[in-house]
Amino acid sequence: MNDLVWPQFALGEIASDIKDGTHGTHPRVENGIPFLSAKNVTPSGQLIWCDDDEFITEGEYRAITRGFAPRRGDLLVTVVGTLGRTSLFDGSKVAFQMSVAFIRPNSCVVPEYLFQASRYADFHRQMERRSNATAQTGLYLGELAKIRIPLPTYEQQQCIAKILSTVDEAIEQTDALIAKYQKIKAGLMHDLFTRGVAPDGRLRPTRDQTPHLYKDSPLGWIPKEWDCLTVNDLLAKTFSPMRSGPFGSSLLKDELVVKGIPFLGIDNIFIERFVSVFHRFVTRQKYNELIRYSVFPRDVIITIMGTVGRCCVVPASVTKALSSKHLWTMTFDANRIYPELVCWQLNHARWVKAWFTRYAQGAVMEAIQSSTLRNLRLPVPKIEEQKLILDRYITCTRSIETEQKHRDKLRQQKQGLMHDLLTGRVRVNVADH
Repeated sequence: MNDLVWPQFALGEIASDIKDGTHGTHPRVENGIPFLSAKNVTPSGQLIWCDDDEFITEGEYRAITRGFAPRRGDLLVTVVGTLGRTSLFDGSKVAFQMSVAFIRPNSCVVPEYLFQASRYADFHRQMERRSNATAQTGLYLGELAKIRIPLPTYEQQQCIAKILSTVDEAIEQTDALIAKYQKIKAGLMHDLFTRGVAPDGRLRPTRDQTPHLYKDSPLGWIPKEWDCLTVNDLLAKTFSPMRSGPFGSSLLKDELVVKGIPFLGIDNIFIERFVSVFHRFVTRQKYNELIRYSVFPRDVIITIMGTVGRCCVVPASVTKALSSKHLWTMTFDANRIYPELVCWQLNHARWVKAWFTRYAQGAVMEAIQSSTLRNLRLPVPKIEEQKLILDRYITCTRSIETEQKHRDKLRQQKQGLMHDLLTGRVRVNVADH
């Protein structure tokens, strides 16, 4: 079946120019021409503007682009730091730093096809293989020019680009819907945690409308029926309801095994999402020795080192596991609070962020101390009202999860299409497009 595989060409053979951004230093100004870098190219292939972008003068821009100015249809490729992010340049008036390279395809290449080919896994494998192994990973232009891509006829390129772009559009539309639902959820949950749900099932009127329904608290105004309690008040009355560890010699690196009982780390804990992919394990014997660090279903876990403050609820599927020293694991009194409602607040509530900021002394928090977490105050509705709040939380969360699954399915479909179309194993009928 070799006759069904497209011929391959090096980028240097099919590009009229391969250049990178400016190597010189240029004075920055408050406003002017955007001076972009690799951080402006997103994993999804967009060129974005960031709050901390730098600017150069019109004169500097003319000097930089005098020999070569990127134009619409050029492929942008990040070649320093994060390798291989690509975007099809739209012709905006911007300049680029040396962390971005430009590939200008010649007349036998459809720019949109080159963009899609640059997003195929083999393109990234070649970039990694040819990159220099320094402290800051980079790829020389000469090595970039050697990367090979499959190249069918011009008409086939057009059809393939159109098919894959259609899937990209569906993914973008789903991403936009997810972002919309997340925004709706954030607004609703804020209202639910400041106003709550009245007995009729509706949001309680605001304090401005009905001041007699509210009382002052250390967190501000909350409904009269609510309590304002610390995390410590809400923990289960069990042995070590809040734990982190093991520390020091309790568990040595060489005691970890390739199969056994999961030993959780920060790579398992994300915002409202537990990742059940385990990389570290302990033996049953070691687990029994360290059983005081056990993790149970519906515990709340928050990261306290590395990326601080990510929080999720442990799913029912995790029946045995140990918590590492990079996490605080908390078991709450189920008769007083729902873990999901604690989790949402730890991830998103302004009163939680304000408390952590206070103890970080205005800097980026590097760790969460036990006392900081235990003394954190939360608004606590009656358990019946919590159930109403939880129901709405679950409804919003499921809508988002449904769209995320749909997006993931589209991404998988695209990977399959890229493999079939970019290798030539499946050929499209040009007459149909």
